Amino acid sequence: MLEQLRAWATAEGFSQIGVADVDLSTAEAGLVAWLRNGFHGSMDYMAAHGLKRARPAELVPGTVRVITARMDYLPQALPEGWQQVEWDRLARPHDAALSLYARGRDYHKVLRARLQRLADRLADAVGPYGHRVFTDSAPVLEVELASRSGIGWRGKHTLLLSREAGSMFFLGEIYVDLALPLTEPASPHCGSCSACIEVCPTQAIVAPYRLDARRCISYLTIEHDGPIPEELRPAIGNRIYGCDDCQLVCPWNKYAQRSALPDFDERLGWSTATLAELWSWTEAQFLERTAGTAIRRIGYLRWRRNLAVGIGNALGADDDPALRTALAAARDGAPDLVREHIDWALDGLAPPAAAR
Repeated sequence: MLEQLRAWATAEGFSQIGVADVDLSTAEAGLVAWLRNGFHGSMDYMAAHGLKRARPAELVPGTVRVITARMDYLPQALPEGWQQVEWDRLARPHDAALSLYARGRDYHKVLRARLQRLADRLADAVGPYGHRVFTDSAPVLEVELASRSGIGWRGKHTLLLSREAGSMFFLGEIYVDLALPLTEPASPHCGSCSACIEVCPTQAIVAPYRLDARRCISYLTIEHDGPIPEELRPAIGNRIYGCDDCQLVCPWNKYAQRSALPDFDERLGWSTATLAELWSWTEAQFLERTAGTAIRRIGYLRWRRNLAVGIGNALGADDDPALRTALAAARDGAPDLVREHIDWALDGLAPPAAAR
């Protein structure tokens, strides 16, 4: 059955699947400590679900196995040496930097549909069975499940790492009430490397395998809906949606794979977008141009907040009168959240970001 599942998964664009048990009791203490420390920030849903995240059979009664799936997402046209291309973009303060995963179609839509088709293929073979599919959409310890099923191991940056694919991939799960055979877990291969910890612009990786989301640029620019702490704004640089630094520096990502699907090909020329260009968008243009992408879900308010921070950092590095004028012109009509970040940017509080 596993070999048949793998064949169906490959046909749906997945790169690897595994099968995990549902006993995650040894992961509960770490989850509780992470929540107790407040490392989840304003993601209240993380605490609200409590230990259900580590108890698959409580989330979906009857679950006895979890099928885990990996889907690589690097765009097909990404050049060799793509890590250096991304570092170079971060060194150009007036360019806009967005996480690689967000430049194509919304991964939630892609994975969910394909996971459901995989689940349906299984039902055709074995008959009706209980199941639910998840893609970053429910209280699921997806890295824990994926590591136990052999997809990879948890890196020191807390992301999953694979010897064959680095970390540039999405994860999805199918909770099932079928006692499928388990696949072997992967052994860790980070060794003494601490590159991801050292490179983090905001020092959000507070210890190996421990991330304080409140300091993470991905959290601050995507999940967090309030003001970005002033002391962290300079370190954000020109990153306006997510941050890939810990992945760019990881040695294992020399093995990162291009996606087999065109869904993750870059849209709209994100890799050449400037902060000034994106700041000029109206809300209607933002909604139109981000339709079908993960970027749209942060909304125009957070989008403008993030851009104001990026522009402030750009002005601190290389003052552009036209960009300063465009920022100032939007101040009076801006919502309070955006106005606060505009004022910070115009007040010259953003020192030049340290070159890497």
